[in-house]
Amino acid sequence: MAAEVEEKKQKKRISKESLKRAKSIMRYLSPYRKHFIFGLILLFLSSITTLLVPRLMGQLAGIGLSEKEQEWLLDIGPLHLDMMDLNTIGIILFAVFFVQGLISFLKIYVFSFVSEYMIRDLRKDVYAHMIRLPMVFFVEQRVGELNSRISADISAIQETFTTTLAEFIRQVIVILLGVAFLFYTSPDLTMVMLITLPLMMIVAVFFGKFIRKLSKQTQDEVAVSNGQVQETLIGIVNVKSFTTEVFESIRYASSVEIIRSIAMRSAIWRGLFGAFIIIFLFGSIAIVIWRGAVLMQQGQLDAALFFSFLLYTVMIGASFGGIASQYASVQKAMGSIEAVLDLLEEGAEDIPLANPDSILKKLKGEIEFKNVSFFYPSRPDETVIKDLNLHVKAGEKVALVGPSGAGKSTLASLILAFYNPSEGTIRYDGEDVSRIGLNDLRRNMAFVPQEVLLFSGSVRDNIKYGTPDATEQEVMKAAEDAQVIEFIDRFETGLDTLIGDRGIQLSGGQKQRLAIARALLKDPAILILDEATSSLDSSSEKSVQLALEKLMEGRTSVIIAHRLSTIRDADRIIVLDGGKKVEEGKHEELLAKTNGLYRTLSELQFSES
Repeated sequence: MAAEVEEKKQKKRISKESLKRAKSIMRYLSPYRKHFIFGLILLFLSSITTLLVPRLMGQLAGIGLSEKEQEWLLDIGPLHLDMMDLNTIGIILFAVFFVQGLISFLKIYVFSFVSEYMIRDLRKDVYAHMIRLPMVFFVEQRVGELNSRISADISAIQETFTTTLAEFIRQVIVILLGVAFLFYTSPDLTMVMLITLPLMMIVAVFFGKFIRKLSKQTQDEVAVSNGQVQETLIGIVNVKSFTTEVFESIRYASSVEIIRSIAMRSAIWRGLFGAFIIIFLFGSIAIVIWRGAVLMQQGQLDAALFFSFLLYTVMIGASFGGIASQYASVQKAMGSIEAVLDLLEEGAEDIPLANPDSILKKLKGEIEFKNVSFFYPSRPDETVIKDLNLHVKAGEKVALVGPSGAGKSTLASLILAFYNPSEGTIRYDGEDVSRIGLNDLRRNMAFVPQEVLLFSGSVRDNIKYGTPDATEQEVMKAAEDAQVIEFIDRFETGLDTLIGDRGIQLSGGQKQRLAIARALLKDPAILILDEATSSLDSSSEKSVQLALEKLMEGRTSVIIAHRLSTIRDADRIIVLDGGKKVEEGKHEELLAKTNGLYRTLSELQFSES
């Protein structure tokens, strides 16, 4: 999938519409436009000094100036005496190299300065925008592709503004000014050169691109065949037990036959490319030299000018080839620009990034669902929550139970405002979420999932995640109440212990207690627990349950439970089935219902245990 996306980017055509969209990325260049303009001036000067080199080299090879130039200099004064001196020309040539080197340094520095600051601003905006996108966006996207927007695509844009764009402009200047000089030197010879050499250079570039594509196909097929070998050797027990040796041999033979076929095609085209270079490209150069020799014999072209002409021809031919290569890079960059713009144009949630720690509205914790129905945007034909009415009082402990697919986790997502209801309204403390604001709403909530995600760093960093300004005393209090101290004291560095990527060095129970400590430190009005103990052993569950009891004290708690034994003390149990509320009451009341779903689920769990 990623390879297909990358291939589409590389094939992106530069159209009026794509150029119009690309202009919006230029706003990141605007704060540094003075530096960019200075870089363009340096670029022009660099091109001029580059074009001086072949002329001075021609003077050295032609022993000074041509007769026409000497006559012209005689008319303007004694300057011709110094210019005709080879030592003087050598000094001037060295001075041009020095100036060219200095300009090249400044040019690279200025364009790098502009691109680095521009890309810094772009990265910050893309990331800040991406993390404010709604949950529905992340459900429909691959993490690898989103990471590619931040890394590969923005790097491609950076490469364009650092080198590709500057090099493209430089090549254009070299071609235009170089062709102008060639016409001034010899219009006849210039026409011969323009008819043959540039066209051959462009064809050679595309020829080479096609051969590289065939070479890549060969490498890809070799990788596939190597993968087959690796799979077969790793699963050799299965191969032997199922007697599939013949099948595996045929499969591998088919793969290497494909490699041979592509490699032979590549060999044919490489041979044709070599013949093309010898016959046409070198032939074009030979035609230009032959025509120049004829003109020199006829006295229409000076030897020094002809040598300069050849150097300019090589330079212009290389520039034509370079433009084709740069154009391909620009095409790829246009695809990256559009991919980044598509991300920036996605509608984000209204979450202000300025002063995110401030809570403008403190909630009591009352939740009300009124005639709420919901379906996921990717599955509009399947209604997950159906005409639900639910009222949770502030400080009440409510449990949600039901079979798999009943809508429990979806209900938790709706409470967190990860999604908007398809129908109906959700109110908090009697107010609609639109009047509260997502930032204030979620800062009044804490969520402890079944699969806890911890961040690489220390235990302290993970506890303080979401409450970065917490004091050391507050962190220690949360760690004690969540039973984290029980296992942290065994670590040599205590709260400063590094837990590794995603908390790999901690057990499931330790991760859960760390997540509870994080929630305690946040001091939320509303707490959502999504089967927080379902995957733990009995010993870990007991420790986590003690921490949860401390966490739920005095808070509105919505508990999604799989083990019904953990919710016996809930103030109210809501039984869901097929997205609807089918039962409601306390543990004993629901067990008393003869044909009730809750009683059925309880009996099933009891028989399993």
